[in-house]
This record gives sequence, C-alpha cells and structure tokens, in this order.
Amino acid sequence: MPKDQYLVIGGSGFLGRHIVDQLRARGDTVSVFDIVQRYHDVPFYSGDITDDKQVAAALKQACSGTTCIIHTASPPAGLTDGSLYFKVNVDGTRAVIEAAVACGVRKLVFTSSAGVVFNGGDIIDVDERLPYPDVPLDAYNDSKAKAEALVIASNGKGGLLTVALRPAGIFGPGDRQVMTGLYQVYENNQTHFQIGDNTNLFDWTYVGNVARAHLLAADKLDVPVPAPPLSTLDKLPLSPEEVPDFTRAEEELIATPLGTVDITTGHHQVPTSEARPLGPYVTRPENGDALEAAFKNGSDEAAQRPIARTRFDQLSEASIKRAKLYNTDVNPLQVAGQIFFITNGEPVYFWDFPRTVWHRLDKFFPGHRKPRGLVKLPKGVGLAAAQGSEWFSTLTGRTPTFTKFKVTFSCATRWHNIEKARRILGYHPEVGLEEGVEKMVEWWYSEYQAGNHKQKH
Repeated sequence: MPKDQYLVIGGSGFLGRHIVDQLRARGDTVSVFDIVQRYHDVPFYSGDITDDKQVAAALKQACSGTTCIIHTASPPAGLTDGSLYFKVNVDGTRAVIEAAVACGVRKLVFTSSAGVVFNGGDIIDVDERLPYPDVPLDAYNDSKAKAEALVIASNGKGGLLTVALRPAGIFGPGDRQVMTGLYQVYENNQTHFQIGDNTNLFDWTYVGNVARAHLLAADKLDVPVPAPPLSTLDKLPLSPEEVPDFTRAEEELIATPLGTVDITTGHHQVPTSEARPLGPYVTRPENGDALEAAFKNGSDEAAQRPIARTRFDQLSEASIKRAKLYNTDVNPLQVAGQIFFITNGEPVYFWDFPRTVWHRLDKFFPGHRKPRGLVKLPKGVGLAAAQGSEWFSTLTGRTPTFTKFKVTFSCATRWHNIEKARRILGYHPEVGLEEGVEKMVEWWYSEYQAGNHKQKH
C-alpha cells in the first residue's frame, strides 16, 4: 500500500509543529495549511480554514494529492471573544470535512480536547463513554465538543475515515500558553500561593506523546476491523445475548495484559513466588539463583496477570456488545469513528506540576525566589478573589490573575482512562512528566536568552 501524504492543518502551531517534525523524521511527505507561516522546511499553504474553497485549493495543490489530514488548528484557550472559537473550531472543521470529501481524502485525524467532558466537577478515571456536559463551562470546550461530534458523524461520508483524539493538559517545548502563565507567576513572586488543598489528581501530557498518538491514529485508521460491524449481518441482533461471540482479533485486543506506565516513577518490582530477593533463610532454595536473577532482571509480573473486568468496564464483553448494538455500523474496537483520551497516564496532584516547573526555573534564576510560607486559599476564597475582591489586592499588592474558570479548573480532580488508546491505537507515553518539564523549561530559557519573550526578569 502506498504511503500516505499528509496535510497538517495548524502545522505552524504548538502541537502541529511537533506532528510535522515527527512525520518528517520518519520520511513522510507532509505539507502545512495555516494562517501564519513560522517554518520554511515543508510546503506551506496560507488560508482560512473557515473557507472550504481555500482548504480544497490547498488539498489539490499539496503533495499532488493529500491522503490524510491532521487537523490541529484552534484558537488558544482563554480568549474573551467566544464567537471566534465557534468560527474556527466548528465552522472551520465543517469546512475541512467538506473539502476532504470533495477532494477524495481518505483519512482525517482531529485534535479535540479532554476538556469537552469537563462540567466543573471531579473527573475520576473516566473513559470515552462519558457524555458531554448539559451546560458547557466555556466556549472553547463547547466549540471543541461540537467540532468533535461533526468529525465522528462524518466517518464513512464519501469514503472518509475519521478519528478524534482528546489530549489533556498539553505541555512541552514550543508551548507559549501554559509555560507563559507559570513564568508570570514566578516572575511576580506569587509561587507561594495555592488555591485548594492540592489533593486533586490532574492529567498533564507531553506534547511529543500527543503528536505520536496522532501518527498512530492516522496509521491505523484504515487497518482492517477486528470483526465486521453488526450492520453487515443478514439479521440484526436485538439484544446483547444475540451479538456474535468475539473473534480472535477482538479477544487479543481486550485480553492481552498491559504493563504499567512508570516512566517517571520507575518500575517497582513486586516479589512473587517466581521472582524475589531471598533475604534471610535457613536453607537456601535450590532455585535461589533463578529467583534472584528473575527479580533483578525486572520481569514484568503485571504483564502476565490475567485481565479482570466487571460489566461496568468499557472493554468488558457486556459493554462492547452494547456498544455494537448502539452503533451497528462501527465496531467499538476499530479506530475509525472513535474517540480516544490521550494523556501521560501519570496523574499528579495539581500544584505539584507548576512547582516542578518553578523549581527548574530556579536553576536559571538563582536567588530570584525568596523563602516564603505557603498561603493556602480555599476554593471559595479563590472564587471570591477571581471576582475582583479588594481584599486580595490588599493582601498581595497585586490584581488577581486567575478567573472563576481557572479556580474551578485548578481545584477539580481531572484524570482520564487511556486503556482504549493503549489497546486500539497501540499508544504508550514515551516521555514522562519529569523529563518533559525539563525539556520545556530548557527550551523556554533558550528562547528567553534569545529575547523572544515579552516578560522581563
């Protein structure tokens, strides 16, 4: 099968550029469609994605026939004009879909957001079955949810195969949003303030891992499905009991043991009867050398354990059969027509992440931060401060830089289940949080030295 030819929409942006770099690194043909050109190493097409004619023109020119679009374009979060989000995210995505169908493009990978399911409450180990909130919290995630729904509904339209990825808390080299905000707090000597009790786990995701997930999704969009959808049967089943048994390919997808995600924490070997340190003994076991060697070599006992599921698990037999009945045209274990959460699989307490960043900054700005006691603001107090209460300005001498949404965001538990992505996409994070923070801060400081930041120090 010939290799895909890629058009990255938003390829001049943060995530888009990492995707372009990874495509180039593996020798793929790639072009960029964006409103601004920041790089000059791949063919570039300038235009507005809300205009399907401009997108179609780029598709016809790009690489003599684009076969896969990776759509990452989106305004940054936090803008005051909510209409811009709907213009770009919703109208723009609709234009991309129409242009892709008109030009005969086979694949579309869409960058959504884990925030599309956030309703202000706690998000604890949720999977892709969680519905959109009835009342959206902000225009950014509301527009992303609507765009995501458009993408999934378009799967199969004119032969187009679509998939949506939901990354959470993207950070890394090239980030001018998260890192900029954290540096402003650092510069203003406000790192001793904390909103909430910091017991809320939160997902952050290294940008290179997110980019790799997009490539995996693109590669697997047209992989044969592990079993035909129910719509291909002569007679549709009416209940889960009537749904055919799993094929061998389906069984392998859901029953193969997975190892742990331990990039940052490191692997902690659990002693077993077959791999353990001997410790004190009266008589050395005959297989003592083998036991110690197996433990020392770090045999992954977790990968050998059988998978235990309940009927509430999204990859249990009952859940998969219900999903097949809900949408008879799609197998829930295929890539096309599906949504996937993408995270580092390493949720951490919310304030631990910015403190790691600030600690790294201390290396470049020694002595800037003076030892100060931690000031903990309860969530309610933070919400009051976000509304412009005078007492906060009196206490700190500064106007609060956080909003009601930011307070809610920083005090909520938000971590997501990525088993579906690990099994169906073959996704596994390669860069851990600690290494990712180090890469981001080092990149940021190199930009700082080059005078590419507006902040002073």
